[in-house]
Amino acid sequence: MPTPASKGAEGRSIRLGDQQIAYQLRRSARRTIGLAIDARGLRVGAPLHARLGDIESLIRQHGVWILDKLQRWRERPLAERLAVHHGMTVFADNFEFTVTIMPGTRSRWQRDGSTLRLTLQAGSDPAPLLETALREIARARFSERLAHYAARLGVPIPPLRLSSARTRWGSCNARGQINLNWRLIWLPLPVIDYVVCHELAHLKEMNHSPRFWSVVELLCPDWRALRLELRQRGRQIPQL
Repeated sequence: MPTPASKGAEGRSIRLGDQQIAYQLRRSARRTIGLAIDARGLRVGAPLHARLGDIESLIRQHGVWILDKLQRWRERPLAERLAVHHGMTVFADNFEFTVTIMPGTRSRWQRDGSTLRLTLQAGSDPAPLLETALREIARARFSERLAHYAARLGVPIPPLRLSSARTRWGSCNARGQINLNWRLIWLPLPVIDYVVCHELAHLKEMNHSPRFWSVVELLCPDWRALRLELRQRGRQIPQL
């Protein structure tokens, strides 16, 4: 489901052996097709005009290697609590941030391009302030995506509440309020969009019937691959 805000990242899936594997495809001015696997799953970089058939042929050629690497990531323990420190890099809001920590008389944060500046009293734990920053970034991003897809669905923008649920990414209640887990901000924008579309679809169908999934597919044609990616990567989301 590529969108302008997703910077060309497209959620797709491919069958390797007996498994359906989600992957992110990003096209750029590069000359060759590249494969990478990390906590975010399988990521594929390809030239702008590379044929999808050629891309997936290369993926299949490296299928054994891909499945082995993905299995190793799945077998890693749940993400440990993140040790927040000056100069660290975090991937959030579809962006790679460098965290800087500076002393000050009161706690505050500022987003400056690819830098998150945290100002707090010397000796204070920076983790709560980083969480505050990411929550506010999440609220802004989720509000933007809700407005975008609500317009496509032809419904009013619903009220948004951030949640901290450990086992649920989103929900929609009978009053039409949408709850989204702020930790989604750690994931790529196409995955966030899938959850947004899923919950918005409940404004039309408060169930998971075929009619509900047809609404999801209208908004998010790649929902199957993105749902799979969410399941595969959710365990590796950092904890603060």
